[in-house]
Amino acid sequence: MDFDGLFSNFGELTTTGLTQGAIYALVALGYTLVYGVLRLINFAHSEVFIAGAFAAIWTWNGFGLDQNSQVSGLGSILFYLLVAMIVAAIASAGTATVIERVAYRPLRKRNAPPLAFLITAIGASIAISEAFGVYTRRRPEGAPILVSSKPLFHIAGVPIDAVQLLTVGSALVMMFALDQFINRSRTGRGIRAVAQDANTAALMGVNKDRIILMVFIAGGTMAGVAGLLYDVRIQTLTYSVGFLLGLKAFTAAVLGGIGNLRGALVGGLLLGVVENYAAGLFGSQWKDFAAFAVLVVLLMFRPTGLLGESLGRARA
Repeated sequence: MDFDGLFSNFGELTTTGLTQGAIYALVALGYTLVYGVLRLINFAHSEVFIAGAFAAIWTWNGFGLDQNSQVSGLGSILFYLLVAMIVAAIASAGTATVIERVAYRPLRKRNAPPLAFLITAIGASIAISEAFGVYTRRRPEGAPILVSSKPLFHIAGVPIDAVQLLTVGSALVMMFALDQFINRSRTGRGIRAVAQDANTAALMGVNKDRIILMVFIAGGTMAGVAGLLYDVRIQTLTYSVGFLLGLKAFTAAVLGGIGNLRGALVGGLLLGVVENYAAGLFGSQWKDFAAFAVLVVLLMFRPTGLLGESLGRARA
């Protein structure tokens, strides 16, 4: 155990952990939304994230940008980021819509058992992942350098760069927007009503199928933004990267309290920091182990997660 390495790099491990955790949190929002309404673990959500990440890179390719391109000028950077974010969000929301319509809705109409949903989710995840693998010939795709990783300023000696600010800031803004949508809008009230009691909500005039579709679209939008931020931060994307990231995002959702939007944010940020601390203390090979070990330990003492409030019990 390298305590000296942990303490000497504590600040940098914290900032990079929060940056990675912000991506986990955005993806975790999709898991927690779907589970909060349907009590369904949507394992195909990791491929919704991948769809957005690839869509962003292919959008930049359409503008003639590749992994060797470096964009300068604030106006150009914001333009490429904004356009790619919109395309990524649409691509992920569209993928989530197809999954809901093709894979899950027919099962709901037939009152299929929960195991059928779980098997379908895993099958959809593998099918979409392999489709991307075939299309990309299993080769990595590179993203252009849009945001510099050079430090902008220091806080207590810890360098802070634009990528970190963009990632964490975007996650907080998207989380706030989703929280306000769920708690303030008419559709959000419908989502909370269906999450609390779907049959009673239907008797009150709530269109259950429409609400469920909106849940998948909202979760897909969050995953699309996460895909863009992943491209900006990592700058390399492969078709299979969604598997492990999806598992960690699901872990973050459970860690914060599955079905709790704010819990997903807390769980994602905490998971990113904890796995980074473990990498600094034990070595990078223990990073993934620590991420899942902390979940097991926490659930032993708090089975409902850190916050533990269900979506249906959320208050405006």
